[in-house]
Amino acid sequence: MTKAEMISALIEKGYSKKSAERALIDVFGVITETLEKGEKVSVSGFGIFEVRDRAEKTVVNPQTKKIVVVPARKVPAYKAAKALKEKIAK
Repeated sequence: MTKAEMISALIEKGYSKKSAERALIDVFGVITETLEKGEKVSVSGFGIFEVRDRAEKTVVNPQTKKIVVVPARKVPAYKAAKALKEKIAK
């Protein structure tokens, strides 16, 4: 589902186009800002968004066969809530 499709779904639920778009932008903005600070975002019944650390690792470039060091970095992660997993499994 794309952002436009999400807005359309909210319009079907009774939101105006402007308020649906603003709500999506604001929700994703708050999640992004919180993750930038290194904090978790927990939405009850939906899941947890968090930032995880990836360690530095060495890999082999398959084209050149050279060993390359991939630096350590932070990546966004999502873990689905048990309630969401159960709904999807039905």
